[in-house]
Amino acid sequence: MEPESQGAGTGVKPFTPQEAREIIQTLRQPAVFTDMVGDWPAMRWTSVYLSSLLGENLLRFRIGRRKAQLAPQFETECEYVNGTLQQFHDWIRSTSQNLPEPFDNFNISDYWGYADYKYLSAIFHNRPEILQDILWADFGFPGRDGKESTLWVGSSGANTPCHIDSYGCNLVLQVEGRKTWHLFPPEDTTYLYPTRIPYEESSIFSKVNVVHPDWCRFPLFSKARPYVVTLHPGQVLYVPRRWWHYVESIDDITVSINTWTELDSDHEARVEEAITRMVVCAFKSTDLSSNIQDWLNPTEGEVTSHETNLLYLNQALAMYADHEAKKVEDVQRTQDPPLKRNKLTTDTASNVDLSVSSPPPFGRHLLSVMPSPPRSDLRGAGTDNIAFAGDQCQALNSETTQVVSSQWHETASPNQSVTSDDVLECLVNPQVIHLVSRLLLKKIS
Repeated sequence: MEPESQGAGTGVKPFTPQEAREIIQTLRQPAVFTDMVGDWPAMRWTSVYLSSLLGENLLRFRIGRRKAQLAPQFETECEYVNGTLQQFHDWIRSTSQNLPEPFDNFNISDYWGYADYKYLSAIFHNRPEILQDILWADFGFPGRDGKESTLWVGSSGANTPCHIDSYGCNLVLQVEGRKTWHLFPPEDTTYLYPTRIPYEESSIFSKVNVVHPDWCRFPLFSKARPYVVTLHPGQVLYVPRRWWHYVESIDDITVSINTWTELDSDHEARVEEAITRMVVCAFKSTDLSSNIQDWLNPTEGEVTSHETNLLYLNQALAMYADHEAKKVEDVQRTQDPPLKRNKLTTDTASNVDLSVSSPPPFGRHLLSVMPSPPRSDLRGAGTDNIAFAGDQCQALNSETTQVVSSQWHETASPNQSVTSDDVLECLVNPQVIHLVSRLLLKKIS
């Protein structure tokens, strides 16, 4: 008999929804919640159960090669097939002699498959009651369920290239199988060689294959500090804002569900993303030698025009201005006397946290993800081999110089001509975009 849907907070949990929310707001590094989802109906969402729900409904699977490479396997370099979950199951259990359609061109020993980033509200659009199986309210987000969640179903070896999410923070429920997460703090951005090609509106990718690095091209990666954790069924991983992550399925089949929770900082992030879209599309749309399949991530629908991108940017700027004005009004309405009100208004507008938070209660029910020991395969990628071409970037703001210099070290040599892509890469570097965003926001304030 299948369990009946239970409400948030049902059963004995180590943390109340309010406590879980406060912990999430306090955490500054990844952590794993245990014993929080045992009564969730979504825990029955194995691939077999989902296959019975979806029947003949087709999912799009990303197909990648298992062979280790020094370069990341971006989504633009994968192949795609449409199939049912049952066909996916049959493929995983197949041999080279009995490959099922539509996977018959991909030997399971050489390829992996991933139905990733599937919005549950689209998959179950005609059965909204199923979305109530996911109870993010237990983590202090009332009203949040499957409508705001995405599904990930993969075979062993299926992976997501190392990237950071532009918006929010991430809660990930592991339902079936295990996944290994390689996470890097925001301070390591320089060492991960960020790129906006392939372009996706909400993701910044790393040029580095973090499990098989090319130390010759990316020597600064030796300074990165990986936090590695294997997520088991029934566990929920919290990924803080702007933490890099590479994710790989370990077992024959894995099922995960995640949600991105909104943050105050998302308003400025939308401005930054709108600027990035405008610059990338402007450069790439005029490059006759550029193939759209090579630079536009498959998750993006189409190349938008300059006029549309300018509209997006102005809308993002207006939303940011409205949000900041509302914050100031809220503080002024609740604070007294006026002198204190002005001080608090200034602090709030600067995103200063005035509260004093207690340390997270790490233990059996909340596991801290710790930094991994230094790698043994650096192969001479120490500081002696790390050179900067700082003289290339003296005109830039000082906070962006190190990042852009590291990209020059990787992409150009003194005798090499600079290409349009080299210029684009520097322009859309996250820290350069952040600087442009701040200048625009100052202009409209």
